[in-house]
Amino acid sequence: MGARALPLFLVALLVCLSQSPIWNAAHPGALVIITANVGPGEGQRLDIEVVDSSEHRNVYLSKKDINGEKRFAITAHAEEDIGVCFRNYLDSSVPNDGKARSRVIDLDIDIGADAVDYTAIANQESLSALETEMRKLEGVVKEILDEMEYLKAREERFQATNMSTNRRVKNFAWFTIEIFHLRSVFKRRYLID
Repeated sequence: MGARALPLFLVALLVCLSQSPIWNAAHPGALVIITANVGPGEGQRLDIEVVDSSEHRNVYLSKKDINGEKRFAITAHAEEDIGVCFRNYLDSSVPNDGKARSRVIDLDIDIGADAVDYTAIANQESLSALETEMRKLEGVVKEILDEMEYLKAREERFQATNMSTNRRVKNFAWFTIEIFHLRSVFKRRYLID
């Protein structure tokens, strides 16, 4: 996503009524790193859940009571969007003084080549700055090629659907013409009105 984190402002409730995830597209096998820097919140419990946009709404990660800076790593399983949901609960032991309680979260989501820590790889494998930059570029190029393959397969699928629909429309048109022809023949012979 980039170098800047997305700041969120969550109000604490006794019961969490709804959730609106933050969605990001991910390809199958893509590494997804979620970094959440949770600000202080007295008497509050923050839960995180990572789901996908499939009809089954698969849950990749579910953690309760997160505080401070946390990093979570998941791998996408399908061509779906990955959603990050936060729920901020107010403890029932906190007195209700009419004051709204909330906390700030800085969220950063890195997907694919952006999620790889090239500094750690460079230190582990004793790579020079140029070799590290080449590794980064290799990752980006691989992502671009994967995206092109995906788009090519999708285009082929759409082309097949288009051809099938075209063939059906042609057949329907011929059938309609044949019906009108038969109707006119039957009218001329006074078999129908």
